[in-house]
Amino acid sequence: MNRSPLKWAGSKAGVMDQLLNFLPSGNRLVEPFVGSGTVFLNTDYKNYLLCDINPDLILFFIMVTHDLKRLEEHGRELFNDGNKPERFYEIRQAFNNGNHPDYLKAAMFLYLNRHCYNGLCRYSEKSGFNVPYGKYKQPYFPGQELKLFSEKANDTGAVFLCCDFSECIEMAGGGDVIYADPPYVPISGATSFTKYYSSEFGLPEHERLSNELSFAKARGCRIVASNSEAAIKTKIYSQFECETINANRSISRATGVDKTAKEAIFTATENN
Repeated sequence: MNRSPLKWAGSKAGVMDQLLNFLPSGNRLVEPFVGSGTVFLNTDYKNYLLCDINPDLILFFIMVTHDLKRLEEHGRELFNDGNKPERFYEIRQAFNNGNHPDYLKAAMFLYLNRHCYNGLCRYSEKSGFNVPYGKYKQPYFPGQELKLFSEKANDTGAVFLCCDFSECIEMAGGGDVIYADPPYVPISGATSFTKYYSSEFGLPEHERLSNELSFAKARGCRIVASNSEAAIKTKIYSQFECETINANRSISRATGVDKTAKEAIFTATENN
C-alpha cells in the first residue's frame, strides 16, 4: 500500500485492496474528487486527470510534483517549530490571511493537515481553513510519501486541475475510467461529514453528479463511484450496478457510530 503524504477523512487507504477489484482497465483514470490521492498512488493507469474544487489541495499536489525541494525544506522548518497550539493557530491564521509564494502555501497546507484534528479539511466562507489543533505528540513528516507522490506524478504526466466535478467529468472521453468519491450521502441518525470544500454537498449535488456520470457512460467512459450505504436507499445512483464492501470510518469513533460500515460501490463498465 502506497500512502499519501496527507492525512484525510474518508481516505480509501483502508479499502484499497477491495476497490481495486472494481476499477477496470482504461486509457486514463479521471478523478473529480481526488482527495488524498490514494487511488492515484495505488493504480497503474498510463495517464491521470486529477481534479478537486479545493484550490489549496490542488496547489499542494502541483508543488509536490514540480517544486518538491522547496516545499519539503519549508515544510520541515514548520514541523520542527510548530507542534504547540499557539504556533498551530498562528500558522493557520497566516495561511488564511497571507499572500505567500506557492511553495510556502503548500508547505503550510501540509503542516496544517498533519497537525490538525483527524485529517479533516474543512473551511468556512468567513475564516477559511478552520480545523482545530490535533494535539498529537509528534506529527510525522511524510518525506518518503512526498517523494513517491512526486515521482509517480512526473512519471505519468499527471494533470491536476482545480474545478467543479462536472467540468472534470466533461473532459473524460471514450476508454477513460472515472472514479468518483464524493462526500457521503448522510446516514440517518448519524453525524455526517457532507462538506465539500466550503459548501454543503447534499442530495441535489448527488443528483447532478449521477447525471454527469450517466452522460459520461454514454460517451464510452467506464464508471466507478463510492458512497455510503445510504446512497442505495436514495436511488440516485440506481442506473448503475451496485455492490457493497466493508469500510472503516475513523471520524465516527467520537460519535458512537460503529467504525466499520458498509460502503456502496456503483459501477458501469463494459461488462455490466
